[in-house]
Amino acid sequence: MTELNAAKILILSTDGFEQSELMVPLEKLREHGATVHVATPDAKDIKGWDQDNWGETVRGDIDLKDVSVADYDAIVLPGGQINPDLLRVNEDAVSLVRKFVSEGKIVAAICHAPWLLIEADVVKDREMTSYHSIKTDLVNAGAKWVDQEVAISNGIITSRSPEDLEAFVAKIVEEVREGDHPRKAA
Repeated sequence: MTELNAAKILILSTDGFEQSELMVPLEKLREHGATVHVATPDAKDIKGWDQDNWGETVRGDIDLKDVSVADYDAIVLPGGQINPDLLRVNEDAVSLVRKFVSEGKIVAAICHAPWLLIEADVVKDREMTSYHSIKTDLVNAGAKWVDQEVAISNGIITSRSPEDLEAFVAKIVEEVREGDHPRKAA
């Protein structure tokens, strides 16, 4: 059992993240007392995408290559189209996601971010949801796709879109409080 005021949560992102899908978890998890760091390629600041234009800049706290999975209770993967598409071709990012899964940590992906879970080869036989346009990608990778605001598979949380953020963050809080989730990688 991990209380949120003792939890450390990592958000992995790069330029083009859906503004609300990074900012809402960042702010809400900090309001719950969690320590939240943003990992980016090269620890550089990143710029969000807000509807149809560039959004706010978010400070990168740590280079994703320097992240130790043992230091964190969970990882949050914001969506948007640009961010997860760039990260799924970054082997360091894919490897980091795979390690969070294999070490039983909480993994939360929203919108298009399940692309990273597909690339990490950790979706087979798991119940998952996503933005509707990547449903076929998840199904082809072996996931059991469902159309609901949150899907949970042994500590791996997925949601569809910004409209699901309240339920997404609530499930992250619940799962972090439960602690690590031992699981086979996939």
